Amino acid sequence: MDRRAIVVPGLPKAGPYSHAVEAGGLVFLAGMIPIDESGVVVKDDVRRGTALALDNVRKVLEAAGLGLDRVIKTTVFLRDMSDFAAMNEVYATYFTASEPARSTVAVKDLPAGAPVEIEVVAAR
Repeated sequence: MDRRAIVVPGLPKAGPYSHAVEAGGLVFLAGMIPIDESGVVVKDDVRRGTALALDNVRKVLEAAGLGLDRVIKTTVFLRDMSDFAAMNEVYATYFTASEPARSTVAVKDLPAGAPVEIEVVAAR
């Protein structure tokens, strides 16, 4: 099976991983936190954080030649499940044409104190 790593110039990464890997017609994105190109992380606002994390998802997908309409599965990690409604409200504005399958999980902590992290699987 062919495998292609996708790394987006200007999008920060915190370790030994690719922003995404394509294999078998699927593109698997690493979890995206709300971090801007200068390395600043949104820590205090799940709405802004969700939007920025999904903007980063969109950048990685575009680097792979895809759009949000090709997403088939997302996993949303929330630092606080009481932020679910706010996250969901913003999330819904990004997936308007075809809603992917989704899991949402509460976790104890996320990298850099982020309130949300989103990982995605998309289909070519």
